[in-house]
Amino acid sequence: MELLIAYQDDPAGHNMAKFLSKEMTKDGDVFRGKYYDLLIIPTPAISADWLEEKYDYDGFVFLSKHAAESGQLALTCHSTGNFSEAKFGGNDKQVAVPHPDLQKEYLKTLKKNQSKFSDFQITIEATHHGPTALKKPSIFIEIGTTEKQWTDESLCHSVALLVHQVMSKPIPKNPVAICFGGTHYPSKFTDELLNGKYALGTVIPKHALENLDAELFSHILSQNNMATAALLDWKGLGSDKQKILDLLETTSLEVIKL
Repeated sequence: MELLIAYQDDPAGHNMAKFLSKEMTKDGDVFRGKYYDLLIIPTPAISADWLEEKYDYDGFVFLSKHAAESGQLALTCHSTGNFSEAKFGGNDKQVAVPHPDLQKEYLKTLKKNQSKFSDFQITIEATHHGPTALKKPSIFIEIGTTEKQWTDESLCHSVALLVHQVMSKPIPKNPVAICFGGTHYPSKFTDELLNGKYALGTVIPKHALENLDAELFSHILSQNNMATAALLDWKGLGSDKQKILDLLETTSLEVIKL
């Protein structure tokens, strides 16, 4: 069973959690449900590396707000991890175990319901921020982009309902790929998730590739041991293209150029 988590001072996450908890039974600090349990925590979700010390679940789904300087309205989801210094939770040069099949099913469900969110971009983000130390798969599901959206209960409830839909039925299995290159909002990888055969593990954007060395690369592979392929945003690899190709040469991953 999965555990859904929201930080009590995150308006979007808390609004989603409040809506879902209405149909659940409170047991201590955990809301119990048929398909998943739910927890509202008093500390930020990006620093929730401690969860497994208290809670034993198959995976962790964080409900959260999304902020962007551009102001572009967006509904996003992403795996977590730091490719260099940990400025926003988690540990330096550590990535979390991703949740590829859940991410793919959620984003496809969002896309099918795009008419309800016509002003919003539906996109994944590259892997970023914490927590990074959880041993089970985790994912952030986020509503952006300003306080107006985070406090819009109708919007938050609509998104929460889709989360419930996804998590209340079996999630299809897909082949998994690690992604290299592209921007923070990687359109080629989002397109693959929506229209291609692959679910996505860790997504390392172009600006983080300079931090990739043999040790970090090996760690990423171990956290993505379900992956059989590497997807490359071929025009979005920058000056690190050859380094990435050389690292991939040491693996059995199928290399696919997008």
